[in-house]
This record gives sequence, structure tokens and C-alpha cells, in this order.
Amino acid sequence: MPAEADRRQPVPARRWPLAVLVVAAAGIALLGLALPGGGIPDPAPEGLPDPGRLTGVAIPVLGTLVQLCSVAVVGALLVAVLTMHRTGDELTGSGFRAVRGARWFAAAWVVVGLAEVWFTVSDQLAVPPGQVDLGTALSYSFQIPQGRTALAQVALVLIVAVASHWVLAVREALVVLGIAVAALVPPILTGHAASSGSHDMAVVALLFHVLPVVVWVGGVLALWAHLRIPGGARLRATRRFSAIAAWCFGLVAVSGVVSALVRVDTLTELVTTGYGAGVIAKTVVLALLGVVAFRVRRWVAAATPDSGSAWRTFVSLTGIELVLMGAAIGFGAALSRTPPPVGEPYTELAASLLGGPMPPAPTLLGVLWSFRASGVGLAVVLLGAAAYTVGVVVLRRRGESWSLGRSVAWAVGLLTFGYATVGGLGVYSHVMFSAHMGAHMVLSMIAPIFLVLGAPVNLALRALPGADRPGGQGPRQLLAALLRTRYAAFLAHPAVAALIFVGSLYAVYYTPIFDALMTNHLGHGFMELHFLITGYLFYETLLGSAPVPRRLPHLGRLLLLLVVAPFHAFFSIGLMSMSRIVGEEYYRMLDRSFATDLAHDQYVGGSLSWAMGEVPIVIVALAMLVQWFRTDRRDSARFDRREDASGDAALEAYNQMLARRAEETSRER
Repeated sequence: MPAEADRRQPVPARRWPLAVLVVAAAGIALLGLALPGGGIPDPAPEGLPDPGRLTGVAIPVLGTLVQLCSVAVVGALLVAVLTMHRTGDELTGSGFRAVRGARWFAAAWVVVGLAEVWFTVSDQLAVPPGQVDLGTALSYSFQIPQGRTALAQVALVLIVAVASHWVLAVREALVVLGIAVAALVPPILTGHAASSGSHDMAVVALLFHVLPVVVWVGGVLALWAHLRIPGGARLRATRRFSAIAAWCFGLVAVSGVVSALVRVDTLTELVTTGYGAGVIAKTVVLALLGVVAFRVRRWVAAATPDSGSAWRTFVSLTGIELVLMGAAIGFGAALSRTPPPVGEPYTELAASLLGGPMPPAPTLLGVLWSFRASGVGLAVVLLGAAAYTVGVVVLRRRGESWSLGRSVAWAVGLLTFGYATVGGLGVYSHVMFSAHMGAHMVLSMIAPIFLVLGAPVNLALRALPGADRPGGQGPRQLLAALLRTRYAAFLAHPAVAALIFVGSLYAVYYTPIFDALMTNHLGHGFMELHFLITGYLFYETLLGSAPVPRRLPHLGRLLLLLVVAPFHAFFSIGLMSMSRIVGEEYYRMLDRSFATDLAHDQYVGGSLSWAMGEVPIVIVALAMLVQWFRTDRRDSARFDRREDASGDAALEAYNQMLARRAEETSRER
């Protein structure tokens, strides 16, 4: 890294007073909501088991401290990203100091996390924390889902704490940062959201709420406390984070609204319940944060490296932002312990498995127009539409063009994916194997065709910002470098893509994997993503235009498609003739009143797989022939232009060669 980043500069503000204010804001918000809202339960009536007041207070407090520690760890590791020149460079200056500080915050996270596990055992067993022994705590931690996820988080954070000591390069800091962010995920999968109605929607919404919050707050903390660098380097770091913060704010706002709506039956409960009061309070804080963040973004756009006293304005604004973020974290921790109006409203086994009531018997109109919110489906559609739209807008602002046909193809692909996940086909894919196979075919063999034709990778390579320093790496260069890695080359290899595309069919449906995924709240969403990604990867090798390391010639692509097609047909025929019922235990538990003949429903599903699988293959084959024809025509036109410019030099050389051979032949005779 250039020497500019190594020269120290006095920190432009006092950090410890602000840290105290942030923690105080979090504590006040936590207790201010938890006490009246029910986050800290009242003592149990005499004679009933009671973990005690200490446990009731300790759990939300420790939860708040865990989040603050996670913010500090992520913020410290983000410094390396915000100040880097290239990912292969060694850490120097503020980046090196920040990564070293991350290990102490990670160590504190481990200690607080273990304490949270201990008090959670006390709460679950309804005994005072002093009566919890080590054996009981270990038994709980390894046998109960909440305990296993808590230990998984502690294990990941322990890796961060140890690895931070050995990090010397930016690339290594990025890996440790990824582990730290991943450590936030396990408790979400089995926490407050996972126990409520609309399981997958609640969990996915919370994932897209917590992760952006931690990155957003951690980034502001990194800018405020860690960047002891001159104005020019500090301004670059601020502008880099400004783009990240804008996306984080949007994700936090949308996911917060969705997360609140799935936990209330009516909007009046937002003003009549303690949970609703917490949601309103957090919304007000988020609105204030939006105003401050907007002011900061305007300041960043107009700032110069030598703004001088203007940096005090930045410090003041981001200081206010951090205090508000501390309050938001406190409210969030209190809400995680406050009983929502909608907890576990489903008493029937089928409704609990589906995360909602059983749909009525399928009709043509019902399959076409039904709707049920799905976390994975909505996340892919909304994020895909937003990111693609932003990319096109960026190009238009630069005065560059982007094909309308590609935009339309991308929109059709997203709508098709939405129909198979949140639309009518998606609704019945959870309760009927035939509908599930229809959705599978749409997700893996129809939607990916349009998404590939939308060329999102090409759009990203053109729309993403480049390096902000000569010889540096920006998002565009990082994406281009990622496409050139051996991992990308392996996954994009036509043989590997085809093997994953076909092999996953047999792996999911001819093994117990399908049964395990269907009985898990997020298992169906995982399959949806898997089908989409494998389909996209396969069709990218056939129809795509992304700059992947290895691309078959047109004839090779056509042969690959012809090789894959029979394996898909064999799979479908196998389903139709199979005596074992795929997912029988799951469908028996649903106890649906329609399509009770599971063997016949599976036969229909195999038939749909065969029919719906062959049609896209034919369409793709035709599209490949059209691409082949257009490529040849472009090559011919390019050759003609080159010949016209050179005065038909190639033709003249060819004629001379023929003349020489004719002359040689005549002499031999």
C-alpha cells in the first residue's frame, strides 16, 4: 500500500466518550422496551418453576452485548477492505492495527456468547442460573437446536479470534470478515423468527435485517474510530463505504417492514401491543438514521481531501449515527425477547410444516392466481430486480446503452421464478409432488434460460465502479478476477456444469435428501435456490456470454445438450415407474384431503418432468442454432470489412498461392 496510508494523523474525534454513549443508548433502548413490553418476564407465581429475575434481565442484556461485539469485530475487519489498494497487498497502517484489535472484540464475543448459552439453559429449564451445572449446559447445547446454533456461533467467532492474530494480507482479512459475518447466521435459523408463523419468510427477513445492520454499523464504526489516515485516503474509504451503506439501509428498511408484518395479524396490533410499540420505536430510529445517513451521503459527494474543518461535520454526523444505531440495536434485542402477537398460531401439523394453512384443492384458477409469501422467492425477485435496475440506470447515466431485449429477458426470468415460488405453482409445490416437479422444471429449466439471456454478469462488469486509484482494484476488477479464478473455471467447465445439473436430480430425489429438506422450514427454499443456480450454471455454458475461462464452440455445446437430454428423460421415467413414494412420510403428515393417491401423484410428477424437460431442451437447441448462425454471420461481416480495408489482401494472397501451385504443377509435367 502506498506510503500515504501509512502516515499517521491524529484521530479526528474522541472515541471513548462516543463508545460510552453508544452502549448507553443501547442499554436505555433495551430496558425501556423490554420492561413494559414483556421482554423481561414477571416472576412466576409461587409454586411454579422460575429461572429468576436475573436470568430474565441477563438474556436480553447479553444479547445486546453480543450484537455490539459483532459490530466491533466486523467494523475492525472492514478497515482492511475500505483502505485496500489490491487484495494481494499486505496490511499496513490502520488496517493492520484494526485487524489486531478485532481479535480482542472476538474474544469478548466468545465470552459473552458462552454466558448467553448458560443463561438460556437457565431460562429453558426454568431454574436459577446458579443451579445449572456444566453437564446440563453441555447436554442442552448439543441436543437442543438453539444450543447447537449457539455453540456453532461461538466456534466460528473463536476461529475469527485466533485467525485475526495471523492475518497479514488484505485477502486474508476478507476471509476472516466472511467468517465473522457467517457467525451471525446460526442463531437466526433457530431463534425468535424461526418459532413464529410464516417460518421461511420470518427467517429470511431477519437474515436480510441483521446482516446489513451489522455491516452498516460496523462500517460507520470503522470510519469513525479506526481510520488514522490522511484526508485523501480517508475520503476514499468514506466514499467506498457510502455505496455499501446505501444498500444496507434499503435492505434494513424493507426487511424490517416484512419482519414486522409477519408477526402481527392486524395493523392495530402495532399500537395495542408491547411488540408493536417496539416496532414503532425502532421505525422512528430508522427514519432518523435515514435522515442522518442522507446528510452524510451529501457531505461525502461534495467533500474534498482537504476539506479541513468540514471533517468535524462528518465526525458529528457519524457520531449521531452511531448513537442512533446503538439505540436501534437495543430495541432489536428487546424485540427478540418480546412475545409477538403472532407466535405459533398453527395447531395442526400440516399448517406447522407449511408455515401457513393448507391451500384448497387445486383448480386451474387457483394454480394460476394463488399467492403465498415465500422468503427465498421474494428475496431473489426483489433483489434481482433492484440490482439489475440499478445497473441499467448507472449505464444510462453514463450515456451507455443496454439492450432492451436483455432487460425484458431478465424480467421474464424473475417473474417465472416468482410464479414457481410465491405464485400458484409455488403454493401447491409444498403440498403435492406433481406440483413440486412442475415448479422444479420451471426453476431449473425455464427461468434460467431467460436469466442467462439477461446477461447479468456482463451488466455487472460494465456498471460496477472501477478502481478509485491507479493500479488498484475496485468492485469491477474484483468480479473480473473472480471469474478468472480456478474455482470459477472448475464450476463453469461444461462437463462439471452438466454433471451438477443432471446429478443433482438423482441425488435429491433418489436418496433421503428430499425427505429431509421438505420437513425443514428452509429446506424447500434451499431446493429452490439450488435448482435455479444449477440451471443457470448449465445454461450459461450453452447460451451465455459471460467471460468465463472456458467456452465450448457451438458444435460442442449442441453435442453437450444432446448428451444431457437422455439422462433427464431416464430420471423422469424412473420416477414414473418407481414403487417407492418419494417424500412419503412428509406427504402422509400433511394428510391433505385432495390427491390422496400418492403413487398416482408421483406418476403425474414424473410425466410433468419428462414433458416440461424436453420442451426447454428443444427451445435451447433452436436458440443455440440461431446463435451459431448469427456468430458466423458476424464473423463473415467482420472478415469482409477487414478485406475491404486491406484491398482484398487475403483474397489476393490466396490467388497468388493458387497461381504458384499451378505453375509448380505445370513444371512437374
